[in-house]
Amino acid sequence: VQLQASGGGLVQAGDSLRLSCTASGSTFGNYNIGWFRQAPGKERAFVAIINREGRMKYVADPVKGRFTISRDNTKNTAYLEMNSLQPGDTAVYYCAATWKYRQGAHEFEYWGQGTQVTVSS
Repeated sequence: VQLQASGGGLVQAGDSLRLSCTASGSTFGNYNIGWFRQAPGKERAFVAIINREGRMKYVADPVKGRFTISRDNTKNTAYLEMNSLQPGDTAVYYCAATWKYRQGAHEFEYWGQGTQVTVSS
């Protein structure tokens, strides 16, 4: 499966963004989809995961209550809705696909190219 993340940009603190992860090349509904982010000089960090049917979701503590993960299998697309953005959310955001419902980056077999999110104070 090929993944393409989009929707990043430069926003001010308190603003919202919605990232999209569009899949092609394979049956999107076969995969659990995760979002990760990597800030400059830091390791890639888990953000959220959603299972194949969209019934199970988990969001990491640092963004819980502000970020929401969802998917629309009819559109081969997953989303990361980000609200109340803070400068600390500045990072490159990646979507990834896995057969397993896990949080570790090494568990994900397929990765998109990343989209930059920059939050100014």
